[in-house]
Amino acid sequence: MSDSATPRVFYFDNYASTRTDPRVVEAMLPYFTEAYGNSNSRSHSYGWKAEEGIDQAREQVAALIGSKPAELIFTSGGTESCNLAVFGVARMYAEKGKHIVTSAVEHRAVMDPIRQLEREGWDVTYLPVDTTGLIDLAELEAAIREDTTLVSIIFGNNEIGTQQDSKAIGAICKDKGVVFHLDACTGLDTEAINVDEHGVDLLSLSGHKIYGPKGIGALYVRRRRPRVRLQPMMLGGGQERGMRHGTLNVPGIVGLGKAAALCLEERDADRARILGLRNRMEAAFMELEEVYVNGHPTQRLPGALNVSFNYVEGESLMMGMPNVAVSSGSACTSATLEPSHVMRALGVSEDLVHTSIRFSLGRFTTDEEVDTATEQCLASAQKLRDMSPLWEMFKEGIDLSAIEWKHD
Repeated sequence: MSDSATPRVFYFDNYASTRTDPRVVEAMLPYFTEAYGNSNSRSHSYGWKAEEGIDQAREQVAALIGSKPAELIFTSGGTESCNLAVFGVARMYAEKGKHIVTSAVEHRAVMDPIRQLEREGWDVTYLPVDTTGLIDLAELEAAIREDTTLVSIIFGNNEIGTQQDSKAIGAICKDKGVVFHLDACTGLDTEAINVDEHGVDLLSLSGHKIYGPKGIGALYVRRRRPRVRLQPMMLGGGQERGMRHGTLNVPGIVGLGKAAALCLEERDADRARILGLRNRMEAAFMELEEVYVNGHPTQRLPGALNVSFNYVEGESLMMGMPNVAVSSGSACTSATLEPSHVMRALGVSEDLVHTSIRFSLGRFTTDEEVDTATEQCLASAQKLRDMSPLWEMFKEGIDLSAIEWKHD
């Protein structure tokens, strides 16, 4: 089949991964074919050129989050950054205490390491969230104990978009003398985060969530007031101040730096445009009956639209719009049959969990794509409802609360 005959697929899964900006690709290319030396090779120009690219990228990423360049550790991505933050602090400060505070809606890159520490003897407090996905700040403050060494909270939830009040959380942690890790892998493309203003001690970020390449990320580690120390997870070369050993991914780091610089330059414009597109899509969906938006109504990332179409299976709904790339829940867990832990934490009923679709808009989303995706989604939902006996019963006013939904 020729390219011209291939149906166009509209991409609405930006909180799973973004398209690499062509300007980022252009910045990376010389480091594959020309400046391809090892940045630790300081005896020749190839190594010097690679080191220059890394130094520039470190400055660009630091500018995005308001840190010093020397406070950044380059990693293989957001998952490694979160793992290094959680395991690194917990094991470095184990003598002080083995208590960790986190939330019930964390990404698995944080949740799974914390559960592993729990199996190894750490005590963990999982803060609940309200129906919009927010933690209670009073509950957070009350949960911090003398033996608490780490508070780890997600900034913008990748499934529902709800943004935690990271400034308030940082202030509480600073007052209590506890290390605060912010998982900011989702949201840095449109939201301003300054590590000093937000009281952040550790911050994880990921290249492929900000229009950079996959396989690259960074961890901010505070050096002063307080100085945070980490136990490394791997040994071998002494790179990255001894916190993350291994040959540096020079093209990826250069790409991450360029992506960060573009986000800093275009963030406000991107945010305004994306928010307008999302609101238009959301308004169209809400014209249908029994449609619910999951997440906070206003304290939500601009590209996030997690919506439940009651009496319609989410998987069937997606099959009815094959030209639209979306997710049913988190892309990191949607391969399993288990309902989203985030949706469960919100108290969403199981039937609505299985009807939810996550649209996530980004820098390259167009008006045409929004209109087409909205039209296809509404048509698919209406068609499925027309075929559903439960929908007919609802329309006739029959009480469906006693009916048990079963999902294969």
